[in-house]
Amino acid sequence: MKKGTIGFIGLGNMAKAMIGGMLEKGIVRPEELIGADKSEFAVKEAAERFHIQTTKDNKEVAQEAEILFLAVKPQFMAEAVAEIKDCITDDILIVSIAAGKTIGNLTELFGKEIRIVRCMPNTPALVLAGCTGICRNEKVSDDQMGRVTELLASFGIASEVPEGLMDAVVGVSGSAPAYVFLFIEAMADGAVAAGMPRKQAYEFAAQAVLGSAKMVLETGKHPGELKDMVCSPAGTTIEAVKVLEEKGFRGIVMDAVEACVKRSKEM
Repeated sequence: MKKGTIGFIGLGNMAKAMIGGMLEKGIVRPEELIGADKSEFAVKEAAERFHIQTTKDNKEVAQEAEILFLAVKPQFMAEAVAEIKDCITDDILIVSIAAGKTIGNLTELFGKEIRIVRCMPNTPALVLAGCTGICRNEKVSDDQMGRVTELLASFGIASEVPEGLMDAVVGVSGSAPAYVFLFIEAMADGAVAAGMPRKQAYEFAAQAVLGSAKMVLETGKHPGELKDMVCSPAGTTIEAVKVLEEKGFRGIVMDAVEACVKRSKEM
């Protein structure tokens, strides 16, 4: 095993986002990365785009890596683990990004106690604006957790949470981009109805969401306080807020997050 090598099993969109972020931030060098995928296209694309070592052999990656990311879909996790479990020694750190697969599930698949970090990134990682929840088992040291957090923060923000909150992470972050895309689409539809060209409507709606989110993160103010700053007495914004409240906007969003959390627990 090469000290410091980071391996990826699975080279799909999320893995590519993660690799791209790590390289762009200079946290790792291409020669410190190795990835595997069953798809010849995915292997070739990763090699050409990132100049990293690639292979179709999962075992090769498992034997080389000090930190091994399992970037496969939940339904393929058992198959991937079965291929590599005999290669995993006590000094290898496993990092899973599979939704719904608990540390207990993964330990059972490997058939032994190993170092495991479970994380839940989201698709904005593709534009280096991701949000990742992280948890670990007791075998993972603080130094190892710090290194994984550094890697995951290369494409957004990363924060440790108790494993019991990972389903909530899925609801408020992992799946949340889909809710936001619906919101952007709906706002743009409203602008189109008012006469704005669609392309421009999407741009205005998306920038409004981006700027608003940035205000929450950078000012540290409560979202309600920021909302109040926009609502002038007898103005346009408070009329819009009144309609959203009458239609149960907050309750609908809360119900959606709760449904997402429930489904995550069932997986």
